[in-house]
Amino acid sequence: MTTTTSPSDDRSALGRRAAPEKTSEGTHLLTSALDRYVRQVAGVLGVPVEGVSFEVTDTATAYIALGDRAAAFPGRDVMLVWSATQGWAVSIETEPGEPLIALGRLSGDVVQAPERVVSFVAESLARCEAQPSPVVRPPSMGWSDLAECMDHYTS
Repeated sequence: MTTTTSPSDDRSALGRRAAPEKTSEGTHLLTSALDRYVRQVAGVLGVPVEGVSFEVTDTATAYIALGDRAAAFPGRDVMLVWSATQGWAVSIETEPGEPLIALGRLSGDVVQAPERVVSFVAESLARCEAQPSPVVRPPSMGWSDLAECMDHYTS
């Protein structure tokens, strides 16, 4: 991954990295890779393509509608979401204005093997209560780097 700093940029002196660049080429690469990666995860979960969506704008996110129910919330729909900054999380589908009900957040890299994501979903659905889900942010990655990580699991 490459980061750029200008001579007047003191972030490196403070031990912080510059924000990764999001070029149009990187956006195109990530859009294609995210499409393949999310479909791969959904396929392993048995979720049809109609239950999958994603977008790459100033951020990158994905959504997979899960057909399973959580032990703690048997009457509620469950979703698996991914973001470029936080990775995978399992949550209860909520109404507008209702606070987030998180069942779990997958720790570690934001891009993980589809089989690991499936195990994480099963663990999250088996929980007997919602969990506070502190966000531990992994290092920022540029769009091209994220695409390369995803391609590792879909090639």
